[in-house]
Amino acid sequence: MQTVVCTQPQQMALRDVPEPTCAPGEALLRIRRIGICGTDIHAFGGNQPYFDYPRVLGHELAGDVVAVGEDVDTELIGQSAYVIPYLHCGECRACRQGKTNCCQAIQVIGVHRDGGMADYLSVPVDHLVTSPRLSPDQLALVECLAIGAHAIRRSAIQQGELAVIVGAGPIGLGILQIAKARGARTVVVDTNRDRLAFCRDTFGADDVLHAIDDDLEARIAHLNDGALADIVFDATGNPAAMNRGFDLAGHGARYVLVSVVKADITFSDPDFHKKELTLLGSRNATREDFETVTRLIESGDLQPTAMITHRGPLTEVPTLMPQWCDPATGVIKAMVTCDTHPD
Repeated sequence: MQTVVCTQPQQMALRDVPEPTCAPGEALLRIRRIGICGTDIHAFGGNQPYFDYPRVLGHELAGDVVAVGEDVDTELIGQSAYVIPYLHCGECRACRQGKTNCCQAIQVIGVHRDGGMADYLSVPVDHLVTSPRLSPDQLALVECLAIGAHAIRRSAIQQGELAVIVGAGPIGLGILQIAKARGARTVVVDTNRDRLAFCRDTFGADDVLHAIDDDLEARIAHLNDGALADIVFDATGNPAAMNRGFDLAGHGARYVLVSVVKADITFSDPDFHKKELTLLGSRNATREDFETVTRLIESGDLQPTAMITHRGPLTEVPTLMPQWCDPATGVIKAMVTCDTHPD
């Protein structure tokens, strides 16, 4: 089968490798779609923490089950599914508390072990979720949206609260959509005016603000009866933006850091205590978040496929990846299509 390997930063290669087999408890997935996410972009650029080369990327995956290992129900064969790519140990304290996204020995498909940028991938069957009602594109977008759903759950968002979402990439768009589904008022902040217009016109952001605005705090306060944001979500992966996010949060507010960077972030301790801010990290997602997103897509409350702006076949990923990493191309979400498999 064919697979794409990230051999080192800025380098990808198409290779022929043996097709995987199913171990007991696993299912073999014929890959249909692979979403390109920030982790893939950071890994390609050499900026992803906890990452080693060479690595097969790809964890936003949709496909069809074509074979199963021992002790797996054969009725799965032929069903369409997405992958929960966070393989947890089930034994550490975090896992026992239900925080499987924080597993001390977590292995993320496409990050810590080879991913699905290939014709086939064998995965533990308990990390597959089938949904006959979702299209391949929708299935591949569930993971991206689940990260947003987890951030929303961490924030304990309430109807009518003002949520400021900094960063209008796919993760920020997911947070935007789910915040709106929860009844929050939404403001998106970004440096890209085209993306801001996209958030307003396509996904219904209540307001959009340009990040390079000397009056940003005042404009947020104007939208919230004189107070700053009730909740700030950072989805930028930019240390300067993450630092500034503290200034956008109001008294008694919550600040959720969804993005991760290879850098320190700093803030004013007196201001932090004066506001009594709640600072939250949000890492990956749990099965509960995946199920939430699946229900919202199936009900029509989420329409995520509008964020797909670029497409390309698996065989062209080594050539296309630099373009997909360049914001100047207008990319929001790139999707790899793998529909050329022989039956």
